[in-house]
Amino acid sequence: MNPSKICTAARISLQGRLALIALALSAGLTLAACDRANGNNGAKGVKDELPAVPVEVAATRRAEMAAMYTGTASLESERKAFVMPKVKGEIRAVLADEGQRVHAGQVLVRLDGDQVRLEVALYEATMRKLERDYARNLELQQKGLVSATAIDNLKYELEAAKANWDLARLQLSYSEIRSPIAGTVTQRLDVVKVGNTVTPVGGVIESADSALFVVEDLESLILRVSVPERELGKLSVGQVAELSFDAVPGRAFQGRIALISPYIDAQTATFPVRVRVTDADDLLRPGMFARVAIVYQRKSDALQIPRTALLDDDGPPKVFVVVDGKAEERAVELGLLNGAMVEVVAGLADGDRVVVVGQGALKPGAAVRIVNTPERPVARQQAAAPAVG
Repeated sequence: MNPSKICTAARISLQGRLALIALALSAGLTLAACDRANGNNGAKGVKDELPAVPVEVAATRRAEMAAMYTGTASLESERKAFVMPKVKGEIRAVLADEGQRVHAGQVLVRLDGDQVRLEVALYEATMRKLERDYARNLELQQKGLVSATAIDNLKYELEAAKANWDLARLQLSYSEIRSPIAGTVTQRLDVVKVGNTVTPVGGVIESADSALFVVEDLESLILRVSVPERELGKLSVGQVAELSFDAVPGRAFQGRIALISPYIDAQTATFPVRVRVTDADDLLRPGMFARVAIVYQRKSDALQIPRTALLDDDGPPKVFVVVDGKAEERAVELGLLNGAMVEVVAGLADGDRVVVVGQGALKPGAAVRIVNTPERPVARQQAAAPAVG
């Protein structure tokens, strides 16, 4: 082949390839311009755009809210008597048993009292003899036959005899063991049986372990709650206490603070508070375990959010609020704390939606995607759940 023809063909082929490259570049520039016109910055822009963060939200609500201190205690009778024997004797009759209602002064147990009864007769005979001697010597003194000193000595002996007689009669009365108060027999010692001999226990403080009977007034029930000293300024006599008992499920009871002790235990940093039950309705018994919630402040229309909405940051409390699909951080001022809910007195308005799940992945201005369907509850009056103080 002619060399000149070969060179000419090569030049034509190179020009064609250059034209194809130029056409491809032109097409690429045209597509890029179209992307920019459509707001698409390309693959890098797509990669920089962050996806919306999935969150759960709750709407603010208005309802009754009560601030309260909660604690536990065992129910006990305010009027409780340990019935002890005061003299030694054999049990001749048992006249009361557990669960029986008794009145003040009613005989529960009768002892034999034979020895004391003989002592009464002996002291009475001695007293009668001294009475006659004293009367006879008074007549002799009027005649000048007996000195004044002898009369005085007889008088003292007569008074001592009367005292011994009265003491013996008192001891005899103790052979009938009586209830000192009106109430219900809640305990009876196993030893209280006919034929057993009982005797006073000297130097022992009366208790259920040493008493023959325990009598309690089941209508005067109280709770002794140990309250931390930081709550001292919040409580006062007369405040209402809400009570619940495991033994009476589903039933709410009420009480009132009857006494606040001025003494604070240095070891436990607590002070005793006595709560008197006001509506036992014959359903409660001493020894029952009680949960006590003392209400020290109540608001009928408090703006509330769940506690879980609060951010775990140092400093003032904050929450995330969803506004137009974005997360907006807000500082809030809190009021009453009540169980799972907290009152907001500033920083939020009715109907605001606060993030309760997923706020850990949020930053101010971040796009959010709500995955639940919260509805703003209708304002209503509701019982407040206890809050641990």
